[in-house]
Amino acid sequence: MDVKQLKFLLRLISKPDYQASITELKPTSGTRASERDKICRELRALNLVEAPEEVTKLKIEPAGKALLEADAAELPLSKDELKALKASAKGTINPSDTRIPTDTRQSVIQALVERGLISALKTQLKEVRLTERGKEFLLYEYNPSGPGNTNLTQDLLAIFLNFFRQQMKKPQSSAVRTEPSLPAFADKPSDEQILQAIAELDRTLGTDNYLPIFHLRSKLQPPLFREELDEALYRLEKNDQIQLSTLQEVSSYTPEQVQAGIPQDIGGPLFFIIVN
Repeated sequence: MDVKQLKFLLRLISKPDYQASITELKPTSGTRASERDKICRELRALNLVEAPEEVTKLKIEPAGKALLEADAAELPLSKDELKALKASAKGTINPSDTRIPTDTRQSVIQALVERGLISALKTQLKEVRLTERGKEFLLYEYNPSGPGNTNLTQDLLAIFLNFFRQQMKKPQSSAVRTEPSLPAFADKPSDEQILQAIAELDRTLGTDNYLPIFHLRSKLQPPLFREELDEALYRLEKNDQIQLSTLQEVSSYTPEQVQAGIPQDIGGPLFFIIVN
């Protein structure tokens, strides 16, 4: 592992839940976006990070054109898949040109790419997450060797030491509840499944319809990224299915649990989930 790859990982482990937007992870201030993305893909190939890519340019494939010429009543496509296929038949397009809702757009496009009906001409890294393999590598396997200087700043060294301590320390308070053993999601859950998970966690933990968000993150991240879960909670709140409440007394929770809340520009983080 070279120094820039190491610095990329150190930037990542400084973020809450060890995940962040790719734009936050430049190894140095002078690192170009293209070089940053190359480093990320190299680390992904080593299974040290998880970094899905969003399609930003697409076009229809011959198989997709042939499918559009078939009887519309017999097409093995959902309404949104058909919409994306018809839009891409007009030429190279952006995902927004499909007119598919934002929250499902990428999953629809990825499904068509996997079936060979459209091709992704351009993709973009968005979110990056440290894998369990990445944690193991940093804790037990990484061993600098050879001549040269790693040029780590004190800030970067502090990031690693804090990461090491967080991984090694035992629970500090018996008041911290043990996470319930609930079925994990193999795929990204829908908003309705997230709402059900909130209810199940509240019932199991006995939080009286005042569920701290860190419990939900433990269950749903992964498969969701932090930003995706935040957006889902905002949608549920907008649909009047839940309320999000701020934390007033932080002394009852660890710093990591407080950081799991949703930061606000003014006041404390959104910390509790209340089902309407």
